[in-house]
Amino acid sequence: MSYSESVRPAGTGTGAEGGGGGLTVVPISAAEHLAFVRTQRSVSFLQTPAWARVKTEWRGESLGWFDGRQLVGAGLVLHRPVPRLERFTLAYLPEGPVIDWTGEIDVWLDPLAARLKAQGAFAIRLGPPVRTDTWSAAQVKEGIADPGTQRLTDMAGQWTDPVGARVTGRLRDAGWLPQSPENGFGVGHPQFKYEIPLAGRTEDDLLGGMNQLWRRNIKKAAKEGVEVTVGGDLKVFHDLYVHTAERDHFTPRPLRYFETMFAALTAEDPERIRLYLARHQGEVVAATILVRVGAHAWYSYGASSTHKREVRGSNACQWAMIRDSLAAGCDVYDLRGITPTLDPDDPHVGLIQFKVGTGGQAVRYVGEWDLPLRPLVYRAFDLYIKRRGR
Repeated sequence: MSYSESVRPAGTGTGAEGGGGGLTVVPISAAEHLAFVRTQRSVSFLQTPAWARVKTEWRGESLGWFDGRQLVGAGLVLHRPVPRLERFTLAYLPEGPVIDWTGEIDVWLDPLAARLKAQGAFAIRLGPPVRTDTWSAAQVKEGIADPGTQRLTDMAGQWTDPVGARVTGRLRDAGWLPQSPENGFGVGHPQFKYEIPLAGRTEDDLLGGMNQLWRRNIKKAAKEGVEVTVGGDLKVFHDLYVHTAERDHFTPRPLRYFETMFAALTAEDPERIRLYLARHQGEVVAATILVRVGAHAWYSYGASSTHKREVRGSNACQWAMIRDSLAAGCDVYDLRGITPTLDPDDPHVGLIQFKVGTGGQAVRYVGEWDLPLRPLVYRAFDLYIKRRGR
């Protein structure tokens, strides 16, 4: 497969006729991009045009795939220059692009690569929103209890997606390089996630799927008089978030990042992003941020007070977000990244233990992949990243 020029497929894989000219990839306006997003059941918030305004250190560009005059796919590309080689960029499509991944992916990715190379990209990084394997909460619990099971991938999945296997194989055959490390977290977005299916379920179904500890904590928060409200001062959230970062030893984002995030996403859709604050006797004890695009909702950020942890404000926030996502008609409540470790001696196992208590399922995605378009520049970039220690 050559990336020097666009391919000329007979068909698109979308069900539309190719008209003999194949798919073309050209810039589209933010309005066109958003209109396309709204036709989809689910799109990652990282692939909305608003996200370009959040990632201020990158240059954002909306691209559209056209079959004749019909817009059949879209993607947000974030461009970042190489240090000391500013005329070349890494072209990044986080959790995208939004195309038909079920058919022949060459007809989509060939014209994308040709365009981005012509525009000065030295490599493309993308993360297909395609699953490969799913493990139930019961399987995860059994794996943690089994001394012979160290990782999710040591167990056969409850469900394996043939589309994910095919996409993985096609990317590898076309020279794309996998970027997702063994522990599940890399330079980009996690390959393993924990999700709660919502479609066709009731609140009672969801509570029944949780473990006893989660149900007890939700009830305790209600009994203690914890009240969860939507909206409020971002500074209140950020103060609690910085406290959480100090306690849990991670580097917090600045307040201005969240201000930009709320302004950009709210301008695109008033229901896109919400702040949840849990109060006990007037004191904020927990705070979370929910993002929703179509039928997919994400728990994006959380913070909690070390003081009064016993009133279970974090559980109250989670339950409020889950209920609101269900009421909004969402198919999925996404708890975001986990690592695939099931080793009880691994410090990361606590993350999956906390999330598995909600019921739901662990999901493995195709992960992120790089296509070097200018191999020498790509190798220099890779060396730079490794020297920084990633």
